[in-house]
Amino acid sequence: MTTAATASRIYKLRLRLDAQGLDALLVSQPQNRRYLSGFTGSAGYLLISESATRIATDFRYFEQASRQAPDFQLQPITAAPLESWLPGLLDGLGGKRVGFDAAHMPQATYRQITQTLRSLPSAERPRLVATTDFVEELRAIKEPEEIAAIQAAVDLSDAAYAHLRRHIEIGWTEKRVAWEVESYMREHGGEALAFETIVAFGEWSALSHAYPRDVPLQENQISLIDMGVRLDGYCSDMTRTFVLGEPDSTFRRLYDIVLGAQLAAYELIAAGMTGEQAHMLAHRVIEEAGHGERFGHGLGHGVGLEVHELPRLGRGSDTVLVDGMVMSVEPGIYISGWGGVRIEDLAVMENGRLRPLTRSPKLEFEN
Repeated sequence: MTTAATASRIYKLRLRLDAQGLDALLVSQPQNRRYLSGFTGSAGYLLISESATRIATDFRYFEQASRQAPDFQLQPITAAPLESWLPGLLDGLGGKRVGFDAAHMPQATYRQITQTLRSLPSAERPRLVATTDFVEELRAIKEPEEIAAIQAAVDLSDAAYAHLRRHIEIGWTEKRVAWEVESYMREHGGEALAFETIVAFGEWSALSHAYPRDVPLQENQISLIDMGVRLDGYCSDMTRTFVLGEPDSTFRRLYDIVLGAQLAAYELIAAGMTGEQAHMLAHRVIEEAGHGERFGHGLGHGVGLEVHELPRLGRGSDTVLVDGMVMSVEPGIYISGWGGVRIEDLAVMENGRLRPLTRSPKLEFEN
């Protein structure tokens, strides 16, 4: 990440701090740390105020932090107790309102921090304020460089899926299918999986988050694969459902319903809608086909530095969709004892409409 990108994000954060009546933010969530500083280490804290940008981490990451976050003042963590380093990180914030990641801070850590603050003279003691999604709401709107990074991860997933379809054979187990795509993504630049690959054959595909087993693929059997890779920190996420052999009439009918729901979402979702309104566009298609109760999850979720982040497309989501958001569009139908169909692509909101990022082909049936 360039220092210009970091500076722009910190500027936006400071505007948000001012609007929320906060004087500083203590950041502990790993992807939030990376987004604001460029630091990719697994341990540390950021402190961002109107005039200061500080990073606290231990000896393992001193060199890394100085290289990745050169605009941040390094606060070494040289001993385990918080009281040995936290006052230095919060120096100058006595009486000030300091936000923290309430959803990501363990209760034990919060107790240690509050105990450390109570030990300080009252004039040097900041006031902690719980925040939720403070940085995540900034992350939800992607910059052009982020969209390009996500597209690169999507392209690698597309290539891995194409590789799989060229090589998969009857008799391969779910675990072997998972390994085939995972090894391809690793061998072609992927730094990690975005999540544990889902592979499900036959009735097992009725589990929306199935895990791969030592069960061989049979001819004419449903195959559902949900896969993603992390590349340069950014994730992809896609699902395809197919049949090796001749799909039966039930599969064709349900696949067409799910695909119709996804195409309706792509056609009708627009900036200004809430996540719930977007979800219902696809849900109504499936509901009108008689399978509403078999589409039990949300239509989608944001994807970026995490594979599940804002926005959320589902019931109860009041997040307003705007340009720059990247999200999955993944309707599905799941029938116990038969199996499931899910189709998932990533898309970015541009000029008020969704533009697909995923390019892997979907099935087409002649009626």
